[in-house]
Amino acid sequence: MRLITHSFPFVYKGETFYLVYHPYSNSLHSVDRKAYLVIKHKYEELSPQELADFSALTEAEVGEISSEIAELEKEGLIGFDQTFPYQKSNVVKALCLHVCHDCNLQCKYCFAKEGTYNTARDYMTEEVAKAAIDFLIAKSGSRKSLEIDFFGGEPLMNMKVVKFAVEYGKEQAALHGKEFSFTMTTNAVLLNDENIEYLNREMDNVVISIDGRRDVHNRVRKTRNGVDAYDHILEAAKKFRAVRGDKRYYIRGTFTAYNLDFSKDVLALADAGFDQISVEPVVLPPENPMAITEDKVGEVLREYDKLAEAYIDRRKNGKWFNFFHFMIDLTEGPCIMKRLSGCSAGCGYLAVSPVGDIYPCHQFVGETDYRIGNV
Repeated sequence: MRLITHSFPFVYKGETFYLVYHPYSNSLHSVDRKAYLVIKHKYEELSPQELADFSALTEAEVGEISSEIAELEKEGLIGFDQTFPYQKSNVVKALCLHVCHDCNLQCKYCFAKEGTYNTARDYMTEEVAKAAIDFLIAKSGSRKSLEIDFFGGEPLMNMKVVKFAVEYGKEQAALHGKEFSFTMTTNAVLLNDENIEYLNREMDNVVISIDGRRDVHNRVRKTRNGVDAYDHILEAAKKFRAVRGDKRYYIRGTFTAYNLDFSKDVLALADAGFDQISVEPVVLPPENPMAITEDKVGEVLREYDKLAEAYIDRRKNGKWFNFFHFMIDLTEGPCIMKRLSGCSAGCGYLAVSPVGDIYPCHQFVGETDYRIGNV
């Protein structure tokens, strides 16, 4: 049987914690050093110093700890691997519709190359949107709840097709016994009163891209003609937040090597009145000056500590906001089948380009080696 228990010391703020992780049950145990040595001796290989420390334990100490390990093994919370049946499924539950391969911003870190994905600037037609929805319903099997995420580029640049897709999706859902939820990711440049009303009414979730402080945002997220857009975008987002109530939304930012003090950006967004926030590290090649390279990881971790302290303080003092990456279920977490499949890319979730090409997810669009087919 293959080893599936990992024991390791973890140093945090000068204090050493001994942790034991069991991936199959998703259990993380905090133990003392004696238990750590016994567990690691059973399942892994001790270092010379650890072996010496283990040998110094009394027989009674090892026996007591071993009894506790046996109980955890019975409960499936520690030990060796388990066998899970392979569950092949061709069911598709969600599509990311690239309704527009064009954008009104020129973000310096954009993985989609100003929304074009290294292809021509293009807009999805109603015919392609219809075919995509038909494809989703046909491939959804017995699953009732289906999702469509309007993406780009900037999807608000093709609202005609967004509105068509929503109405057509509703019609087809009623005919086939399905239920659609719709989401959109937008940079908010075109988030006028009409679009605010529509998105608030029709979208189950709306993600608005803002990078935090004005200078941070304007440095990397200018319009295509080089104009600072922060003030306009922030006001539009505030208007949307004012009417959103308790419906789902997120303000989604990106931090780079230019703003490793990103806790200030999170708090700036909270101070602006937003209570659903996600600010995430950029993904770039290491040679890019904005990249989060290995030598910056320590600084990033310290910044998360600062954010956590401010987050806890604000919660204690009634200034509540939710930070996406702090949403961790400490009691259960995702089930084993979810953890085995990882993300849903190509496994229940697909992306569709403006011309109808199918990819595992939006990150692969334009990479022809990963093209699956066409709707």
